[in-house]
Amino acid sequence: MMATGEDTDGHYFFVEAVVPPGGGPPPHIQTREEEGFYVTEGEVVFRAAGRQVLATPGTFIHVPRGVPHSFKNESEAVARMVFFFVPAGIEEMFEKMAADPDRFVEIAGEYGVEFVDAA
Repeated sequence: MMATGEDTDGHYFFVEAVVPPGGGPPPHIQTREEEGFYVTEGEVVFRAAGRQVLATPGTFIHVPRGVPHSFKNESEAVARMVFFFVPAGIEEMFEKMAADPDRFVEIAGEYGVEFVDAA
């Protein structure tokens, strides 16, 4: 984690993520946070509000709270991104998921993340 709510007085959280080929979350909605993504390496396909964007290094994607979205690394190479969340707090979700991945959906729900059929 690059900066947590503890570092930013709860205002924001950001973290670098490695997305392997085929990796990415299912379509979902953040009910508590605005979310942003900055691609630093590789390619990632983003889907949000019925639109699709191929994001390459230097691309920034902003997803407002409540907008269905997903992303997937559809390439053969690893992608790297920085995720931004405003306000902070959701970093605790990632820590819990890392410790207990079998409870992924349950833990996400505890933090206001809702899974949906399509982005």
